Amino acid sequence: MPIHEFRCKKCGEEFEELVIGSSTSVKCPSCGSDKTEQLMSCCRFSTNGSPSPVGSASSSSSSSGGCAGCSGGNCSSCGH
Repeated sequence: MPIHEFRCKKCGEEFEELVIGSSTSVKCPSCGSDKTEQLMSCCRFSTNGSPSPVGSASSSSSSSGGCAGCSGGNCSSCGH
């Protein structure tokens, strides 16, 4: 089950919530308001023990010439 990031439109609190369905109403844990918005989350993965954002140009190169975030084909994030 996915954990999503939210921001309360009333008090500005940012928090994470386990969302079970797409129509689930999410309330702010600080003020109780249901006026919340879902934030865009950044996905991270780890290669060789150091976490990197997906598609990062600083990701290590693979043997096929692409970055660790792609399979070595045409990758818009690293240009390989």
